[in-house]
Amino acid sequence: MAEVVETLTAVYDGQVLRPEHPVDLKLNARYVVTVEREVQGTEGQSAWDVLEKLVGSVEAPEDWAAEHDHYLYGTPKRHKESGS
Repeated sequence: MAEVVETLTAVYDGQVLRPEHPVDLKLNARYVVTVEREVQGTEGQSAWDVLEKLVGSVEAPEDWAAEHDHYLYGTPKRHKESGS
């Protein structure tokens, strides 16, 4: 099996695939090319796939879960902050 040299994105113009960025490949060498259509946004994904990508990606205060009403609606915090 051949070694993967580089993964790249390309645009098909009706005649040839044109890489979006410069590639470091040997001229006139033969390559095996596997074509996979790039999925834009959430097309073709289940809701679980989308949510799984978001896990752990939200930056929020440590008390976000306990004080969600405060952060969402501006109500007073239910618990006093320790160390203040």
